[in-house]
Amino acid sequence: MDRIVASSSSRAGSLLSTHRVLRNTYFMLALTLGVSAITATASTMLRLPSPGMLITLVGFYGLMFLTYRTADRPVGILAAFALTGFMGYTLGPMLSSLLSVGAGDIIMLALGGTALVFFCCSAYVLTTRKDMSFLSGMMMAGFVVLLVAVIANLFLQIPALSLAISCLFILFSAGAILWETSNIIHGGETNYIRATVSLYVSLYNVFVSLLSILGLSRSN
Repeated sequence: MDRIVASSSSRAGSLLSTHRVLRNTYFMLALTLGVSAITATASTMLRLPSPGMLITLVGFYGLMFLTYRTADRPVGILAAFALTGFMGYTLGPMLSSLLSVGAGDIIMLALGGTALVFFCCSAYVLTTRKDMSFLSGMMMAGFVVLLVAVIANLFLQIPALSLAISCLFILFSAGAILWETSNIIHGGETNYIRATVSLYVSLYNVFVSLLSILGLSRSN
């Protein structure tokens, strides 16, 4: 009898911890998206120059590394805000170029599409509670394919390849949202800062990819 009670208490405690991580993740995700929106708006209105690929990569991976290293401490929250704020700033030049040619509707469509992808993926996992850990192998293979395609397109500059890369990024990011959400509700991820950053990066990639796809469609 005591074993049954102890087992029930353990399961209840584990479920409570999972709900806490999920709640904190979504709350912090909303805050980081707000910070990113503020820096993106400021960058757009002030017409700040693009930081360039080198600074973008160094800033992104450097702040990502810092966030993951400090995720178990309060300073990790500041690192996460610095990362998402920086990524918001990198959106400014892209948004400015779209607004300058009267393509503000593309931005709204991309925002709506990003929200729809996130809602559908999250709702599916939360309602079915399906274990999506089987996606990890496919995501690793997808990452390698994307990396090779991106490097190739730096030299080839083929519009069709750019379109294919954007579509693959959306599929990859949707899989990442499914996997991360499942990882949280099944107790595989217990740190809400890491979970937040993972979901944010997926949303960022979906948004940028949709902007690219819609922009190419408009130009054609």
